[in-house]
Amino acid sequence: MTQVQDSQRNPSAIVPLHLQETKIIGEWERLVIQAQRINQMAGELELAMLELKAIASRFNSQRLYFLTNGHQCKNICQYFAVSVPWIRQKPDNSLILTMRKVDLFRAEREAKLLAQELRQQAKKKLALHKRRRVKKNRLLPRTLINKS
Repeated sequence: MTQVQDSQRNPSAIVPLHLQETKIIGEWERLVIQAQRINQMAGELELAMLELKAIASRFNSQRLYFLTNGHQCKNICQYFAVSVPWIRQKPDNSLILTMRKVDLFRAEREAKLLAQELRQQAKKKLALHKRRRVKKNRLLPRTLINKS
């Protein structure tokens, strides 16, 4: 107890080890919380960009956009490769401030792939149904009906 009181009066006094450890742990916790905050904000920024793209898409589909010289423009918004800051933690617990690419066209690609899969499944079902119908027609006895 006297060391703590002495360290408050005399800045050159030795601070007990457990206080330094507590301070280091507290700083590490603040560092991790700040990293999590940055990653959360990056996620929110990504969502905001996707929302901007959706709004621009709706705008383009609802109304034609004309430039001042009268030429029709297909899109109100152009998109280039974008990234957001991202913090990763290495196996040794050190942190890396890096960038994470934002894929603005992932939803369209996934929808296109799903549509292709559904079309292929529908074709297979149709082909299977036709084969069953042909087999069923072959198995039925053909009887002649006298219409007189």
